[in-house]
Amino acid sequence: MSFRSDRRGRLDPARSRVRRVISAAGCAVLVGSGAGACFAEPSALPTMRDFLIAWQVGNHEAAARKTTGADRATVAAALDQVRGQLDAASLKLALGAPVQAGQERDERDKAIEKTGEAATARFSVKVDLGENGEPWTYTGLMHLKRIKGQWKVQWDPSIINPNLKAGQRLAVVTEVPPRAPIQDSAARPLIRKVNADIVGVYPGQLRDPKRTVDQITRAARADGGQQLDSERLLGRVRSAPPNAFLPLLTLQRPESNALILRLRQVQGLRFQPVQTPMAPELAPELVGGLGPATADRLQQVGAPYQPGDTIGVSGLQLLLQRRLAGIPTVRVVAQNPDGSGRQELRSWPGQNPAPVRTTLDRRLQPRADLALSGLRTPASMVVVRPSTGEVLAVANHLTGGRNLAMEGRYPPGMAFSVVSAEALLNAGLSQTTKADCPATTTVGGRTFSNPGGGARKQDTLQMQFANSCATTLAALSGRLNGDALLAEAGKLGIGKDWGLSAPHFSGSVQAPANDAEKAAIMLGQGKVEVSPLAMALVAGVVESGTWRPPYLLNDPRDPQQVAAQPLSPVATSDLKLLMRRSVFAGAARDAEVGTGAVVRGVAATADQNGKPISWFVGSRGDMSFAIAVEGKVNAAKLVPIFLTGAPAR
Repeated sequence: MSFRSDRRGRLDPARSRVRRVISAAGCAVLVGSGAGACFAEPSALPTMRDFLIAWQVGNHEAAARKTTGADRATVAAALDQVRGQLDAASLKLALGAPVQAGQERDERDKAIEKTGEAATARFSVKVDLGENGEPWTYTGLMHLKRIKGQWKVQWDPSIINPNLKAGQRLAVVTEVPPRAPIQDSAARPLIRKVNADIVGVYPGQLRDPKRTVDQITRAARADGGQQLDSERLLGRVRSAPPNAFLPLLTLQRPESNALILRLRQVQGLRFQPVQTPMAPELAPELVGGLGPATADRLQQVGAPYQPGDTIGVSGLQLLLQRRLAGIPTVRVVAQNPDGSGRQELRSWPGQNPAPVRTTLDRRLQPRADLALSGLRTPASMVVVRPSTGEVLAVANHLTGGRNLAMEGRYPPGMAFSVVSAEALLNAGLSQTTKADCPATTTVGGRTFSNPGGGARKQDTLQMQFANSCATTLAALSGRLNGDALLAEAGKLGIGKDWGLSAPHFSGSVQAPANDAEKAAIMLGQGKVEVSPLAMALVAGVVESGTWRPPYLLNDPRDPQQVAAQPLSPVATSDLKLLMRRSVFAGAARDAEVGTGAVVRGVAATADQNGKPISWFVGSRGDMSFAIAVEGKVNAAKLVPIFLTGAPAR
């Protein structure tokens, strides 16, 4: 028979139905004498059961009354402190020694051994510490004595645990390993040390632990609404060794100065200044940051982390929290109040953290950041290696912490002409095909015009592409059916599940309902959305002739779920010429650097609900890149800054 209650000591009705067993010997009738007699020997079992039930449900005064303890208040207090000292999520007690699941127990034969006026009883204890390991299960032992016909439990602290001695208490010790770093492609850390304060307490020195915890949580709530789980935080304080410093929060300076000032008003808190690796050195929106484990964040990362622990709060730090932080080692100990005489009763081994090695290139990432640094509006840039799919740089500028380089959803406008031109070339056109470029053209009842206005004379597809002639592509949309256009976008990875670990947007192209919608898709309008990462991969096809899925992590390796897609060598050869012409003498001419490998690409401006989105999508050697700026700028001018590493003059 077992009993169970929750953390607050309430009886669980599903498990608490106790069938009272009354031991009675049968009455014998002495027929010869006509006299009757009835004899019943009292059993120790009801006393043992009543004691365990009272302890189980938190009625510690009733449990104390079943003992021989002279000071019943001391007995009740000792039982009452067990849950707090273990910060137990649940406590289950059962008659007899622990048994395996599926086995049955004869309670009378195995729970109690009686010798005259004395008895020895065994019971099982199962404590769930709420951690990630198995519950703590052990066999408890108590001695009973019959006094004036009534059985009583002979009180001793060892009833709580056989190894607990008089004057000792239980405590939970948590050993947190140092967090592993996020690294660049050469295994160098991408995290830098910052000044911080470790805020903690000496639990035994707190006059009122609950008040202290409540003040901490109120201060955190006032500082940006951080919701710390006060009940669990109080449990940490009560279960920790009273004489040892218990870290509760690690707060970075100067970002958390206001909260630190509030907390300095809380009596009993201690502050330890440290330098600790907490801040991302490069690509902060991707790498992510660290901060206290709030209630919401704990729901994301789960056990075995506790309120206030320093955990990942964004980016890769959050996504790979368990790998980077490992799992703490948890020990239950018995010790004297001053910390001496410590004896380990049970431990749950942790797991060592492991670093995360990305594909980010420490040489290229600062250049991408530099290229965007002079802009006054949000902008993003992604650099990839076409021959492998490695993401070499992820830059975000004024994006409010959002990784729009990988997650942004933008209309591509004429930057999508790379996809459209590839589809036309596969349909039989060539870079020398003659094409018109009127000021406007009507397709399916919808009129399309050139971004810069005006018409150009008839010329080759190469020249019309180089000068971003939208009407040319709109008119040529009749050479393709909707399925062919969607298939080409799919070959270039748009809308596919790449298998990338970090959040990303692979793009979206919806099937056109008519010729007008098909022409709009050719121009990157209407039902087309892409991210800079998706377009950088598209540009990579021009250099390598093969579209490859991206990967961002070397260890653990991103799976690259989509197979590489070789494209027609004839079509991609012509596309190379089209994109080179655009930089050499077309709309993207400001991307030219004049030395080294040639630059290929397109520049364009798209409209997103009345807001211009400026693009450059291109490549140079085994490197492709895409830039998206929320505003009207010449994005091609940013390319030389990136390629040379020199700021614009």
